[in-house]
Amino acid sequence: MYDVIIIWAWSAGYPAGIYASRYKLKNAIIWWQLGGALATAHKVENYPWTISATWKEIMDNFKKHADLSGSEIIQDTVTNINKNQEGFLITTSQKKEYKTKKIILTTWNNPRKLWFIWEKEFLWKWVSYCATCDWMFFRNKNIAVVGWWNTALTEALYLSEICKKVYIIHRREVFRAENVRVDRVKAKNNIELVTNEEVEKIEWKIFLEKIILKSKRIIEANWIFIAIGNQPNTILIDKLNPKKDGEWFLLVNKRQETSIKWIYAAWDITTNSNKFKQTIMSAAEWCLAANSVCEDLL
Repeated sequence: MYDVIIIWAWSAGYPAGIYASRYKLKNAIIWWQLGGALATAHKVENYPWTISATWKEIMDNFKKHADLSGSEIIQDTVTNINKNQEGFLITTSQKKEYKTKKIILTTWNNPRKLWFIWEKEFLWKWVSYCATCDWMFFRNKNIAVVGWWNTALTEALYLSEICKKVYIIHRREVFRAENVRVDRVKAKNNIELVTNEEVEKIEWKIFLEKIILKSKRIIEANWIFIAIGNQPNTILIDKLNPKKDGEWFLLVNKRQETSIKWIYAAWDITTNSNKFKQTIMSAAEWCLAANSVCEDLL
């Protein structure tokens, strides 16, 4: 019987394991492969004490630290969670079962995709989903943001302080966003609203050069950010009916507790940290979750 099992790893799960081990809790981290949102970053240059590093270098250090701290790292995929009087029974794809008193869920969210041909063809080459992650490569360049919710306008406003020109491409006339955000976007001289349009294809030589719209209008830009929101991956506990907000993020309190007794959550799937999806925030939330588990087991 484990005190706590951490489902998934990386910038959230490993720090949770580090802190659980420091609290002398018997813990295991169950994960299946190297990945997560950080794996899509070419370089990481906004993590404290890391001037510039690959995502693999950072995650290798996280994993080594958790391992040396005493976490049991199990390379497997959790397929089912059953709740009982003692805690939980976890089943994996390798048909193994693990008993635990508490769970820390550290799964990720998936950026919603448009599934256009150009999106799939150039994904992570000239098309991505996180302006905060990739902005440093496009300072003083032209950028296109495809989307229509608050997400798109927030990304555009952020990029407008960094890039020469930002185009927001929306297939309709009216944005599904808060009026205050729309007003702020319209007040920016270097943001252009391109409405009633869709991206048909993109042209490139060595780098992305042109975005061709369905109307055949040509926009000269160097990158496309797709910003239509994210879908938190909470399928493992959905049958337990956890409480969520209107965007399907898990509602957690300041101790990272979900509405399901003995299940804690953090990282990109929760309502905490103002939904600011950055590595430093996920690590902090998981340390807090591990601390809460320790307090509740005392």
